[in-house]
Amino acid sequence: MNTESLINDLQRRFPNEPEYLQAVHEVLSSIEEIYNEHPEFEKANIIERICIPDRIISFRVTWTDDQGVVRTNMAYRIQHNNTIGPYKGGMRFHSSVCPSILKFLAFEQTFKNALTTLPMGGAKGGSDFSPRGKSNAEIMRFCQALMLELWRNVGPDTDVPAGDIGVGGREVAYMYGMYKKLAREHTGTFTGKGIEFGGSLIRPQATGYGNIYFLMNMLKSRGITDLKGQTVCISGSGNVATYTAEKVLELGGKIVTMSDSDGYIYDPDGIDHEKLDYIFELKNMYRGRIREYAEKYGCKHVAGGRPWGEMCTIALPSATQNELTGEDAKKLIANGVIAVSEGANMPSTPEAVNLFIEHKILFAPGKAANAGGVSVSGLEMTQNAMKLSWSKEEVDSKLKEIMANIHAQCVKYGTQPDGYINYVKGANIAGFMKVAKGMMTQGVI
Repeated sequence: MNTESLINDLQRRFPNEPEYLQAVHEVLSSIEEIYNEHPEFEKANIIERICIPDRIISFRVTWTDDQGVVRTNMAYRIQHNNTIGPYKGGMRFHSSVCPSILKFLAFEQTFKNALTTLPMGGAKGGSDFSPRGKSNAEIMRFCQALMLELWRNVGPDTDVPAGDIGVGGREVAYMYGMYKKLAREHTGTFTGKGIEFGGSLIRPQATGYGNIYFLMNMLKSRGITDLKGQTVCISGSGNVATYTAEKVLELGGKIVTMSDSDGYIYDPDGIDHEKLDYIFELKNMYRGRIREYAEKYGCKHVAGGRPWGEMCTIALPSATQNELTGEDAKKLIANGVIAVSEGANMPSTPEAVNLFIEHKILFAPGKAANAGGVSVSGLEMTQNAMKLSWSKEEVDSKLKEIMANIHAQCVKYGTQPDGYINYVKGANIAGFMKVAKGMMTQGVI
């Protein structure tokens, strides 16, 4: 395999998909060496087959707002690879949603799911519909209209969607309700469902908690067993960021930043449990903006900014893709950061990642560090199939075990001769090898 040649070919075929091409390039550069050790992969053209999705479903969604105005949105489902299990990945409702972003997310999801050791393939979907500013009735009508088209392409053994940006418990419930009516069955077709109708305990917390469990496994390699004395910068203020913050506080860390699309807040006194409860309420009940925190507690708010210039020892980007640039990485390194763990999907640019690795910073890529969410989704699928429900303690114990196993795989494939663990390389190789070997045994399909 020649990485540059393949990337150039994909660029020719998909010229307007920068996020997808970035994700592919990042993975291919990590696996090129081990791929070339397996001539059988090249003969079966595994690399091209693994880069291009099995299918892309795209359709128009027509719905009516509260004023009686007919609205239209585009929606997509990228079913990327189902070698090791049914397609599995979230649905994203955000104005930025487009084929390029969803293809990159589905591609990443394939390897992330492989790392969990659970039988799940990779997929992603969503719409350029934004729930922000919409009433519950409008969101319900949109979700129902979307499922009228999508329901034939999903199912418990076919494709299992979940939540993502803009899609929480409310949206999942509306989509699942419509699916259940159309399919006339009550099965584990969605994850992130309400606990009342088949959801799993700690599913909302899982991505954030899992990120910290992975972080702690990394820190143990340097003799750090808790977060006492650590100053933590977190980006985002959604589901992933807030539950990441909750676990950081539990382990004794000091959180000084959180953010949203309008900017970030810096609280030098630290965001404690009471202040975090306010952020939960602000974001989940009132759909407010993070600047309101600064107004309430009298701290700094930087409009349109990102928090990576503030002093911290641990950085946890938990908002969106490419939010941490090379310049941001330089600031973090200069300020003494020792670990960066990605709660979001591909939040660090390639330049930033290379700088972290160059300076031997503990750096956990999203496909490893934020795999906790899809891991508990997989556990929810298992509970649904078995028609039972596990306790919070059981689910949390299994999540910790899965994150430890992911860390062990990264160590196995990513340890360098000097002892530094390149988690990017380790995660990419571990996920790729599992999927590639599965594809080889199943033939050319």
